[in-house]
Amino acid sequence: QVQLVESGGGSVQAGGSLRLSCQASGRTSSNYAVGWFRQAPGKEREFVAAITWSGGITYYADSVKGRFTISRDNGKSTVYLQMKSLKPEDTAVHYCAARIDWGRPPRSPGEYVYWGQGTQVTVSS
Repeated sequence: QVQLVESGGGSVQAGGSLRLSCQASGRTSSNYAVGWFRQAPGKEREFVAAITWSGGITYYADSVKGRFTISRDNGKSTVYLQMKSLKPEDTAVHYCAARIDWGRPPRSPGEYVYWGQGTQVTVSS
């Protein structure tokens, strides 16, 4: 089992920045790919970004390319999502998720096994 805990959410004005963290604990000896997803009220959970265990492959949703950066520090069992130039439409609960790394991190939430509890990001105009 792997437990994931997100942190770093908050309220910022448009154009601001936040850095989310996803701390893993438990059975972290395996190689896990990690994805970030978000869900706004009344909307489906959507893919934001994903990264392989090595960090060598990253994927981003078109809506966040050039603004968000996903990275990881395996020594700290932590994955980060640096968010810049935030927009009101980025407002959502942001979740991290993990699964065994098979080479390419999936973009579908259904393919992830472990989930955190989420952290709220609110961007005001």
